[in-house]
Amino acid sequence: MTTTTSPMTAAPSRAALSPLGLFTLLLGTALPMIDFFVVNVALPTIERDLHAPPATLEMVVAGYAVAYAVLLVLGGRLGDSYGRRRLFLWGVAGFGLTSLACGLAPGAWWLVAARVAQGAASAALLPQVLATLHATTSGERRARAVALYGSVGGVSVVLGQVLGGVLVAADPAGTGWRAVFLVNVPVAVAAFGCALRSVPDSRAERPARADLAGTALLAAALTALLLPLTEGRAAGWPVWSVRLLCAAPLIAVAFHVVERRVERTTGGALLPPSLLAAGEVRRGLLLGLPVFVGFAGWMFVTAVTLQQGLGYGALRAGLTLVPMGVAQFAASMLAPRAVRRFGGRAVTLAAVVHIAGLATLAATALLGPWPRLSPLALAPGLALCGVGQGLELPLYFRFLLAAIPDRLAGAGSGLAATLQQSCLAVGVATLGSLFLSLVPGAGMRKALAVVLAVQAAGLAALAALGPARSALGPTRSAPGPARSSGRPAEDHV
Repeated sequence: MTTTTSPMTAAPSRAALSPLGLFTLLLGTALPMIDFFVVNVALPTIERDLHAPPATLEMVVAGYAVAYAVLLVLGGRLGDSYGRRRLFLWGVAGFGLTSLACGLAPGAWWLVAARVAQGAASAALLPQVLATLHATTSGERRARAVALYGSVGGVSVVLGQVLGGVLVAADPAGTGWRAVFLVNVPVAVAAFGCALRSVPDSRAERPARADLAGTALLAAALTALLLPLTEGRAAGWPVWSVRLLCAAPLIAVAFHVVERRVERTTGGALLPPSLLAAGEVRRGLLLGLPVFVGFAGWMFVTAVTLQQGLGYGALRAGLTLVPMGVAQFAASMLAPRAVRRFGGRAVTLAAVVHIAGLATLAATALLGPWPRLSPLALAPGLALCGVGQGLELPLYFRFLLAAIPDRLAGAGSGLAATLQQSCLAVGVATLGSLFLSLVPGAGMRKALAVVLAVQAAGLAALAALGPARSALGPTRSAPGPARSSGRPAEDHV
């Protein structure tokens, strides 16, 4: 039997991923995701200790986010070429070293530079996780692994908020805000040691040549989009930010033209246009847009509401989100079963539950004793939101990976993560700006209700997309008899 995919597609030639290997990959996933959010809690202390102006504090967050998003696709392609285990190890080691540099930063701009390097290390690490899961698992084992991956993403957000609050409040050994970075070092050492023993290697069958022009253009396009979105609002939307935003689509068009030429001539495009031309890939990416944009805006608005609107401290605000994190983890474990039972309609189910959670929160804010709302009063709405998110994140990665061939696992994983990180910036810039613009005139709780309604509208569009995904029902994700094309169903997983 012949197929058009790489030899590692066939089950007998797959390197087995042990439970320890899966745990190590998920631990590597959690490191950059937790770090993305844990620093937010420490910003006020960093400002006082390093005498950093607000613009520099913004760069502490934005430098990490932009470097992370810009280099994700490149990190995936390097894993395809040089081995995903090797890039994972480099990424974990780099993350540990740059975390140490952040924790020892003598000044604000040293911290900014270390955060940029930390984002680059994260971009080397993260794409290898999804690509390795894609290349070393199949059927139900892959479905469970991807569900766990999705759950780690959501739980890491809540854990980052709680961990940041605990470390800043505890001030271990007088380290203050530095503890939120230094705590990464022993975890990275443990992940590196476990990866040496347990993570199998995989790579593309025919590694592509370096696409320097495509790499430079993609980096320029994402920088032109993300830097204004992360810095423009705080700076009052100066001329440079508007010019960069106008230039972003032009650079993106140039990138597409170059990638088409490179794929046609050498086959070594950084992000092959043929990958984006596949209808299932485009629909998978479309599924992620309202999820990640809404999620990023939601986390920003919630942080402001809990601490400024309700007067919670950093630790209490983080603990308030625990019901959402617990519900999200539990729901993510049910995602494979939901796909087997409902097929593509599981997307609709997830969106409906999430909308119900947003509606519950809006009603609680509008009808409850504001600003004396307790964490207990917010728990039902947060739990419903957690269930919705817990189903949405694994479904996004599962449906998108289902459309990506093994030979493009690195590029596809980088694409999936790049969309996620880009939407985080877009979500804060759009929903966050909407919220802040409404607060002076309407008050915080009405502004919160409006933002929740906008997020619910995006999820309603996602719910409508669900029936269109019915083709990705239960049989899509499990091994089965060969299709009429002669390719085994395993190749489509």
